[in-house]
Amino acid sequence: MFSLNRAQIVGNLTRDPELRNIPSGQAVTSFSVATNRRWKDKDGNNQDQTEFHNVVAWGKLAEISNQYLKKGNKVYLEGRMQTRTWDGQDGTKRNRTEIVAENMIFLTPKGEPMTHDSETQEEVKIEEVPDDSAAPKAQDEKKSSTKSDDLDEINLDDIPF
Repeated sequence: MFSLNRAQIVGNLTRDPELRNIPSGQAVTSFSVATNRRWKDKDGNNQDQTEFHNVVAWGKLAEISNQYLKKGNKVYLEGRMQTRTWDGQDGTKRNRTEIVAENMIFLTPKGEPMTHDSETQEEVKIEEVPDDSAAPKAQDEKKSSTKSDDLDEINLDDIPF
């Protein structure tokens, strides 16, 4: 039987990434991303809803996200959903569902001021993924985008998800 565990989000970081190393030495970064949804209710009034997503990145992607992402940055993330369970210090069982990042594209260009109001930021610039044949390998196997001098403008309404 086929199954699919895939998450794709575009949102803003709610806090700076936190980088740590596990005992084996592998890097892991955690941060949170907020996504917004707007709709009209039955009376025609605009309604807003914000969801907060916990994100974890491992290895080289963890190091890159810690280096380039800051609170307020807009980011596109792809990954899988995972729920961890552990016993808290008080003995209660705890759960946390998070997105394990496998690919990300930074949507806030380096040096551009951040806006936190989604209404004032109609268009964002998306960084192109460098061509592997022309650029040195600066990315891990997950093909995460880091930075590029060539920027194209896109409209968020054109994104099919």
